[in-house]
Amino acid sequence: MHAAAAASSVVTTALHGDVLVVTIANPPVNALGAAVRQGLLAAMQQAQADAAVVAVLLVGAGKAFIAGADIREFGKPPVAPVLPEVCRAIENLNKPVVAVLHGAALGGGLEVALSAHYRLALPAATLGLPEVNLGLLPGSGGTQRAPRLMGVQAATAMMLSGQPLKAQAALQAGLVDKLVEGTDPLAAGLAYVRELLAANAPVRRTRDLAIAEPQAALAWLEEQKTETAKKSRGLFSPLKIIECVRAALQLPFDEGMARERALFMECIDSPQRAGLIHAFFAEREVVKVPEAQAAQPRPAASIAVIGGGTMGAGIAVAALDAGLPVTMIERDAESIARGRANVEKVYNALVAKGRMTDAAQAAVMARYTGSTSYADIANVDLVIEAVFEDIEVKKAVFRELDRVCKPGAVLATNTSYLDIDAIAAATGRPQDVIGLHFFSPANIMKLLEIVVPAKVAPDVVATAFELAKKLKKVPVRAGVCDGFIGNRILAVYKQAADYLLEDGASPYEIDAAVRGFGFAMGPFQVTDLAGGDIGWATRKRRAATRDPKARYVEIADRICERGWFGQKTGRGFYLYPDGARTGQPDPEVLAVVDAERAKKGVTPRSFSADEIMRRYMAAMVNEGAKVVAEGIALRPLDVDVTFVAGYGFPRHRGGPMKWADMTGLDKVLADIREFAQEDPLFWQPAPLLEKLVAEGRNFDSMNKAA
Repeated sequence: MHAAAAASSVVTTALHGDVLVVTIANPPVNALGAAVRQGLLAAMQQAQADAAVVAVLLVGAGKAFIAGADIREFGKPPVAPVLPEVCRAIENLNKPVVAVLHGAALGGGLEVALSAHYRLALPAATLGLPEVNLGLLPGSGGTQRAPRLMGVQAATAMMLSGQPLKAQAALQAGLVDKLVEGTDPLAAGLAYVRELLAANAPVRRTRDLAIAEPQAALAWLEEQKTETAKKSRGLFSPLKIIECVRAALQLPFDEGMARERALFMECIDSPQRAGLIHAFFAEREVVKVPEAQAAQPRPAASIAVIGGGTMGAGIAVAALDAGLPVTMIERDAESIARGRANVEKVYNALVAKGRMTDAAQAAVMARYTGSTSYADIANVDLVIEAVFEDIEVKKAVFRELDRVCKPGAVLATNTSYLDIDAIAAATGRPQDVIGLHFFSPANIMKLLEIVVPAKVAPDVVATAFELAKKLKKVPVRAGVCDGFIGNRILAVYKQAADYLLEDGASPYEIDAAVRGFGFAMGPFQVTDLAGGDIGWATRKRRAATRDPKARYVEIADRICERGWFGQKTGRGFYLYPDGARTGQPDPEVLAVVDAERAKKGVTPRSFSADEIMRRYMAAMVNEGAKVVAEGIALRPLDVDVTFVAGYGFPRHRGGPMKWADMTGLDKVLADIREFAQEDPLFWQPAPLLEKLVAEGRNFDSMNKAA
């Protein structure tokens, strides 16, 4: 082997006989930053100029080929060479170029591989174009080359979903040419290059391949466009991806590339890109909490769940899915049977859909035990209580756990609102007690609020974050207050929605405005889904401490008094005939609303969708600022992640605090001050918001300082 001069510190070249091995070494994942792009271009120029080189092998050092572009460069002035230029230099080389893929070959990394003439994959490789998740499209030939290799349907589906393919699936799809066993990409790559050279394999440029059945593909693309417009609810980049694929079908390659680049730049300039990239980084930052960095987690190899209702069963499934043994405690044999049935129901549905085999279900359920005896959980590492939302009931459970559980067991409560300090005080080991607030359905919803009471030990907090990782949840650290981060803020913007309702907007107009903003559901649809009785119980619980001067809207109480609790009773704010999942407007609800307005002497006025959202969002952001100022959330990004992962906040807007930054904090504050003229008690500007506006700063400046 003869080593040539390194093209750059992150891209090195070495001659193995007559094969130039180009190694990308930019840890941790070989992201395509400016130095890598410069190095790759220099390596291609070297290969072209050196007569001793007959072929080129591209290989990634460490655990991946190239896991994508350097996202941190997006939105900044581009540094030459841009990636399409690098890909063009690889494809245009007149000597065979082979890419060997192991680990992640994603986004720009896969686009580099598509520019090579041949692609070899090792079994653990994952290939994908996930740009849509960041509000972008593959902008370095992915939309032009992937359809040429794998057909229009498969390529479009991969780009619109953002989901990667495993190596075997990529081989079947035509994205790679060969799959070989092993873990050494260099050895496998060199063997494949030798094989190609022995067979006199030609330079085979992806750009020169014809797309199969272009007319049928165009017709399918038109259908897909309609479908995507429905599904992607206001998202910018999915329709642009379809436009690029159409260009691949209808235009010469170079014109298609120019079209792709133009549309890519439109996506880069879109506020959606800024929102989605903020959400992407925020989910990675959110796990950086002082306790988890200061302490090692305790073991959590076995789990107990107290309570087998919907929530308890969902938590049990989440733990079973993570491979953990679970013991569920219930009051009596009947409740045990019901709890088991709730767990089995989830797996039965997967079996029925063909997504799970009977044998796999049996193996999962073998790790599940139901019991009425607390003695059976004496040795478990971590207990999660999910019983009725009543503090006395929960204290009784924790006194029992204190009695039976081994020293050092982590004792968690799944309460949505209640005072965890008071629950911890019911035990002789408050250092072991923490809040793990799951969201329903607990096996599906990503958010896990980790609520940190005053006396908890740092290693218990670290254990909770480690468990979240095992359960594939997005964890957010929250302080103790009524409702923690999410439900506390929810209570305030739901109040703003109730005021809008009493002042003249219908529940159906409010829900439509909120959906138009990008939420999947509006607040009254959410109430019906969760069950109106839950909010009603909370309102009754809080009645004694409610400020008598505060405005209180009774419409939801009148609805609940009629026994209309939402989907489970067939009607709430909407009608659900014959068990329908989607509600219909209900004239009787509008009559209840009218009667309540008349009782209060309110003359209804009309609100546009924009006016509704200005109030809805101002209430959300204002309370978010109070939550950050009080330390209930560590940083504004924690509020953003809570709402994106748990409350259906549109991801492309980044979260409420990011939305406020993008809107302008001065505008949000001006709205709050305007609304305060009608109701100064409710619309009290958060001091933090006033301070940031006065200093010309935004919420993001606090994320960076943390």
